[in-house]
Amino acid sequence: MSHLSAIGFDIDSDEEFYKLAKKAYAKASSIKTDKGTYFQYSDSSGAELWIQSNLNHELLGVKPHYIGISKRNVCLTASLDRMESELDGAFHSWADPTEPGNPESGAYPFVFDVPNHKSLGSIKVPQSIAIQLSAFAQDIDYYENETAFEQGQEGGVKWSTQSFVPSGLFNSNENPELNTPEALGIIAGTIKQSEKKLNDLTGQEFQWMLVDTLGGEIDVVADWGFFSTEPKVGGIVHGKFWLSGQLLNIPELV
Repeated sequence: MSHLSAIGFDIDSDEEFYKLAKKAYAKASSIKTDKGTYFQYSDSSGAELWIQSNLNHELLGVKPHYIGISKRNVCLTASLDRMESELDGAFHSWADPTEPGNPESGAYPFVFDVPNHKSLGSIKVPQSIAIQLSAFAQDIDYYENETAFEQGQEGGVKWSTQSFVPSGLFNSNENPELNTPEALGIIAGTIKQSEKKLNDLTGQEFQWMLVDTLGGEIDVVADWGFFSTEPKVGGIVHGKFWLSGQLLNIPELV
């Protein structure tokens, strides 16, 4: 299971990875920045690949995203760079703020990666904005209803059917300089919509769900191998996720 297989890009080797990147590149549109170029491939399933090239036209990496239908309000509090690539980036934010300009009036802080981060410019913070947020399953369990979810929890802390723990903020590294917040969360929520999707580029299936959780809706995508039965509306999902988001409004710049 991987972030790529969560949206139907299941690959087993470096050779398959480069073949996939080449195939997506041929159908991609480009977005140039002062640090390099993004090549965006999107298909009808919502699956996306963002191919990164530096100013010397060298491949830096390939990042997945899923364009879904979720919409939630957040307050951006910081822009984060990533060491892996000069075109990687993320935002620290607070979910569902109730007071404009006061991020801590929100439900909880969390971090989400952004596939086109360096094309957005120097964004003013704090700033309230609408985002589309996708959660890529690293591990996920499905329960047919709330009763099954409650019965499936054995001992310890009991999870709410709508919960969001920003696990990426809990870095145990003893060196503060290496404590970069990660775009990770432990999430439980109720399925509002569910559909098996077909990736146009690979012909592989994956599962998409619109999930209602603490702080708003989220698009959940997962490798079909996680499930023994197709998730239904009204069911509960709970698991560990990588978070990738896109800004839905034009942000205010510094």
